[in-house]
Amino acid sequence: MRTTRRVVANRHFVVRTVECSDDHARWSPAETTSATQMILVRRGRFRLDTRGRRMTADPTTGYLNQPGQEARFAHPAGGDVCTSITLPGDALTAGVEAVRSPAVRVDARLELAHRALLRTDADPSFAGVEAVVELLRLALRREPDEIPAPGRHDLADRARDALLADEGGTNLVALAHLLETSPSHLSRTFRHHVGMTVSRYRNRVRISRALQRIDDGETNLADLTYALGFSDQAHFTRTMRRELGHTPGRVRALLA
Repeated sequence: MRTTRRVVANRHFVVRTVECSDDHARWSPAETTSATQMILVRRGRFRLDTRGRRMTADPTTGYLNQPGQEARFAHPAGGDVCTSITLPGDALTAGVEAVRSPAVRVDARLELAHRALLRTDADPSFAGVEAVVELLRLALRREPDEIPAPGRHDLADRARDALLADEGGTNLVALAHLLETSPSHLSRTFRHHVGMTVSRYRNRVRISRALQRIDDGETNLADLTYALGFSDQAHFTRTMRRELGHTPGRVRALLA
């Protein structure tokens, strides 16, 4: 079941939050959209089958829906919370039609801009449009590598799923053992298909969780440091500054 709530809108865009409580591993019937959509995940993850590619959508990877394209969904990990940005017409879709991959790589800056948009009382005529344009700029500035050779993308997807589920252990060797491959093969394959190293992706996941906890009201940064598996608060601060350009304290103020 899906529950939607409109956040901000005008005739050029509609931003909605979508809560999905589905919990099934089977693929849903195909769905289509009549307008361009960008979907960004705030919490949870699910599988998507579109444009001949199967991928996982999660807080580090959103996706683009083009008008008339079919998509099927599976929810083996349970429910999720997403933001849907719908762009009727072509006023804000410049560059979108040229995007070849459905995947949208969500770095920490894009995730923070996404979360900040949902917490603002933006004027839809000016500030709202500017916020949506900025989200699109951040989302479209680069794409993950295009559809890969058969079989290899599955390894990268399974590695991402393991890291998202905290099943990858604390190092590359443990993750490779879990996936029944070698560390070198996993490292090369992951970087080719995801566009970053396994270590960088793991940090990206941890910073995403930090943003979620802070957004939910967490104020104790020492407890957050421990919960996310950082060696100390200085390590947490360095990682967040490198990923986001802000310290945890500054992010807490931005999302207050």
